[in-house]
Amino acid sequence: PYLPPPSLHPPPAAMPPTPIPGALEHAPGALSRAFSMTSPTAAGGACGGASGYEAGAWKLPTDATPAEDRKARDVATLTLPDGRAFDLPVLRDAKGTVFVDVQRLHGASGGVCTYDNGFGSTASCISAITYIDGAAGKLYYRGYSIEDLAEHSDFEEVMFLLLDGELPTREERQQFVGQLKQHGLVHEQLVNLFKAFKHDAHPMSIMCAAVAALSSFYPMRDLRDKEEAALATLRLIAKVPTLAAMAYKTAIGEPAVYPRDDLGFVENFLHMMFARPTGRYEVDPVVVRAIEVFFVLHADHEQNASTSTVRTAGSSQASPYACLSSGIASLWGPAHGGANEAVIKMLDEIGTVDRIPLYIAKAKDKSDPFRLMGFGHRVYKNYDPRSREMRRRCHEVLGLLDVEDPKLAVAMRLEDIALTDEYFIRRSLYPNVDFYSGILLRAVGFPVSMFTVLFAVARSVGWAAQWKEMVSAETVPRINRPRQIYVGELEREYVGVDERVVGGGGGAV
Repeated sequence: PYLPPPSLHPPPAAMPPTPIPGALEHAPGALSRAFSMTSPTAAGGACGGASGYEAGAWKLPTDATPAEDRKARDVATLTLPDGRAFDLPVLRDAKGTVFVDVQRLHGASGGVCTYDNGFGSTASCISAITYIDGAAGKLYYRGYSIEDLAEHSDFEEVMFLLLDGELPTREERQQFVGQLKQHGLVHEQLVNLFKAFKHDAHPMSIMCAAVAALSSFYPMRDLRDKEEAALATLRLIAKVPTLAAMAYKTAIGEPAVYPRDDLGFVENFLHMMFARPTGRYEVDPVVVRAIEVFFVLHADHEQNASTSTVRTAGSSQASPYACLSSGIASLWGPAHGGANEAVIKMLDEIGTVDRIPLYIAKAKDKSDPFRLMGFGHRVYKNYDPRSREMRRRCHEVLGLLDVEDPKLAVAMRLEDIALTDEYFIRRSLYPNVDFYSGILLRAVGFPVSMFTVLFAVARSVGWAAQWKEMVSAETVPRINRPRQIYVGELEREYVGVDERVVGGGGGAV
């Protein structure tokens, strides 16, 4: 419905495809040219690409290239209803997924755009940080499986890996941990910011403001200076846990607790969350490890809504602190970072174990608006690989703390049903990482309002790594500027206020 009438664009006689230059002679090594696709059926898992890289020395077909020869080259041919055709560069990633590079299509075609609501088939960047194989249920950080990292690594190692691309040596790890401790404190004037919030302010609203305010205390002279960028990322991942704990203390009316140099990263965070100036806080190593695994599993997850928000803000060359603040705002939404919070609200609605059959029936009824939260995943078509490790840690903590909570009993019964009921098995509606993490955080004692904050603490590492990768690229990233399909009114005559009628008329809205 949005194409112009064919009569406005009569098809040229025997018009050959127009070659459009795209990416990239100097793209990362994992990116390569792929086979030609000349029809939608050949696409399979193909995606659109808009990487932001400049055109390189691509040997593209000319207007005179025979069709048979074009099929053997690295192009896909787009044919429009008016008969015009364009050759688009075709790329593929390290796994072999095909991407059609459309970033030059608009200019070369005189205004033709692609439409992808939600960007589910569009790559907005080229990255070497995290890879998800949704069909196989796999997640990798810099090539290492999430299962191996959760089992054998700690959060400090994972932070170093995401930021620098390799696991640290013993000496590198020691230096990195020392730098985190050095930057864990925040400027004392920033602490005064927390006093401006209402006592019952949501911790995520405080986090948005506090992280953005870091740019006032740690301005950057040159965003593309590698040393400055590295220092900014260190400051971010070291200070975000401190700010998160301060946000919580502000929300409950308690004084802030400062970090301690004698504690590890996760233990320090728990100390700042639950200790009081009047006494020490002792935490069981099982709980520390469970929260550490939670952080590892949530550190990065490809180009999700919040990570894409960080990159979009970064494309304007905004401060990294402002970029991460935008990511926190995006994460706050219930469709994203608020999913584990939604699990607890669902358990509250169900109430008791004897009411579970009623809600299972409601979940299976397509006409019923009720949905079970924490089951299945948009990306993973098999099983969320993070769920297995989160389930293990969740059950360890529940066994250790011997928590008496009717909501946890409901959760465990739901888990049993989801793992054995054919309805859930056939649809791959297994309990996901949000299901188990919500139960874990509740058992440890985190209030529901802090669930998304903990997610932000973990994901801040991935955001920082993505921002660092973007500003460290050889070419300056293009500012993100999506197109739109405009369906509103076109040119209208201005109508004076006395001539307007309610509901429109005379050209008025």
